[in-house]
Amino acid sequence: MAEAMSAFGLAVRRAAASPAPWVSHAAASNDAAGVTAGGVRTLLRLEGAVVLGVALAAYAQFGAGWGAFALWLFVPDLSMLGYLAGPRVGAALYNAAHSYVGPVLLLALGVLAAMPWAVAGGLIWCAHIGLDRTLGYGLKYAAGFNLTHLGRIGRADPW
Repeated sequence: MAEAMSAFGLAVRRAAASPAPWVSHAAASNDAAGVTAGGVRTLLRLEGAVVLGVALAAYAQFGAGWGAFALWLFVPDLSMLGYLAGPRVGAALYNAAHSYVGPVLLLALGVLAAMPWAVAGGLIWCAHIGLDRTLGYGLKYAAGFNLTHLGRIGRADPW
């Protein structure tokens, strides 16, 4: 029984060490684990563009005023101040502000409770996230600000 368990453990470790057969070689050789590449990265950026476009169209129909839109569009980026407390805290705060969970809940609250300010806020927040994803700014890893789920942002360190 112990030999069978040992052989099973060895097989699991070998399977975990090699990339899955559906992972492309480019994705398997990225700097950070969990970083998307190739067609998947393109699809995620296109998805961001669609979210941005739909949020803008819905906001235009909603008619809350473009001054408010411009004023609040980059508020989620204030979460980057969390990096002053270190990369782990910064990544957690940034990801909380750049996940679709918050704006979708705010939109649901606005629609269900008939709160126009919540609908406008949710649409602006979705537009911000869509813009970021379209430009390639993804959710952050705690290893550093420029390591995202959509790939490395910025120039590589020359040193």
